[in-house]
This record gives sequence, structure tokens and C-alpha cells, in this order.
Amino acid sequence: MDEDQGNDGFLDMGKADKSVWLMKCPVVVAKSWKNQASSSPSSSDSQPIAKVVFSLDPLKPDEPQFTMNMVGSETERIPKSYTLNMFKDFVPMCVFSETSQGAVAMEGKVEHKFDMKPHEENIEEYGRLCRERTNKSMIKNRQIQVIDNDRGVHMRPMPGMIGLISSNPKDKKKTMPVKQSEVKRTRRDRGELEDIMFKLFERQPNWTLKQLVQETDQPAQFLKEILNELCVYNKRGANQGTYELKPEYKKSAEDTADE
Repeated sequence: MDEDQGNDGFLDMGKADKSVWLMKCPVVVAKSWKNQASSSPSSSDSQPIAKVVFSLDPLKPDEPQFTMNMVGSETERIPKSYTLNMFKDFVPMCVFSETSQGAVAMEGKVEHKFDMKPHEENIEEYGRLCRERTNKSMIKNRQIQVIDNDRGVHMRPMPGMIGLISSNPKDKKKTMPVKQSEVKRTRRDRGELEDIMFKLFERQPNWTLKQLVQETDQPAQFLKEILNELCVYNKRGANQGTYELKPEYKKSAEDTADE
């Protein structure tokens, strides 16, 4: 295979053996990093955005601990310390890039996968940010526009439509009810959906999947992905078959209820 970057239709494999890390981070962190990247478009002007600390217990050499500390002026309003939970079992993945000229290259193979969560000391601060995002997402900016001198022009049939529209109710076809399974639901922004989920669990601590689908109007599979991150599933007991927030998120929800 030709590995030249300038050849269209070919994949550059020069970095195929490079090890990379895949990390899922909170929305507030992703936005902060994006703002820093846009403010320093040149690679020569880029500054460090975070520092990763690796800790190893001699008694548990197979259980390394990773933490991340945020740096930079863009991180003043977000928690500074995070815990990185490493996953050992995940589907093999690779990272690819594409330039504005259409050249595609393989940047490496995913060696480690992490789930980034606020450190225990920052749970309350992170909960405050989640509540702020929730309140902002609930505000709907609707506008009413008054049309002057319209005289019903927009309500008149268009040319060619006269004679096609029947005024006889018997000629109208019966509207068939759409089954719930046939309704195509549009996915919301992930961060916005998380905010709505926190709001729902403030209302009541336990929800079934069917109830959450009805409340959020989101695809069940997409909703399960969010639930697996934020909640635990009760397989037995009085709340069998329902979801409830994980302890690290439940604290922020309880603080909101107290307010």
C-alpha cells in the first residue's frame, strides 16, 4: 500500500502502531478544551490543558490509579480534579484523521479507555454546574411575530391545488393511529439530555425505562447509554425493574431538593 499522504484514496499508516488513549469526559470539560483550542489555533501557541498523575500501590501493582488536574484560564469555573476510571475490556478501536484536502491517516490504536469523573472533593461543585445547565436548558426562547396587512394570503390555496382538496368529509381518508414503535424519535444533545435526566430524578428517585422514554421522548437505546453512565439498575427488591442515580450523582440531586 502506498503510504504517501498526498495520494488521494490511500490511507496513511505511518502512525498505525502508535498507542493512544480514549477518554470520555463531562460536557463542561469538553467545552472548556474546545474554547482553549479555538483561542490558540497555532500549535506553537498551544498551552497544556491538563496534567495526568499516575499512582501505583506496591501492594496492588495490577490496579494503577489515574487522576487528572485541569490547568489554564478557561478552567476557572469548572472542577479542577478528576478521577480516571480505566477499562480493560473494550472493543479494539483505531483513531483516524482527515485533512481539509481529504487526506486520511491512521493516528494510532486505542490502548487504554477511560471514564472521566469529578473527584469526590469536587462533587458539590460539579452538581452546582449541572443544576445551572439544567435551569438554562429549561428556558425556551419563543418569539411571537405579528404579520401586518396579511389579509389571509398565506391561507389561500396555491395555484394548481384548487379541485384537489375535497370539502366533503366522507372523501377524507381515516387517519390511522401511528404505533409507538413506528415513531422516529430525534436524539437530543447528550449534555442537554443529561440535564433533563437529573431534573427527572429530582422529581422522583426511581424510574422505569418505559417511563423515561415517555418523559424524554428519546430512543430507548440512546436512553440506555445515558442510564448506564448515570444510574444503577435495581434487579431485585421493592424497586425492582427501575433505575436510580449512582451515589456520586445522587448527592447533587439531594442538594437541589433541599434548596
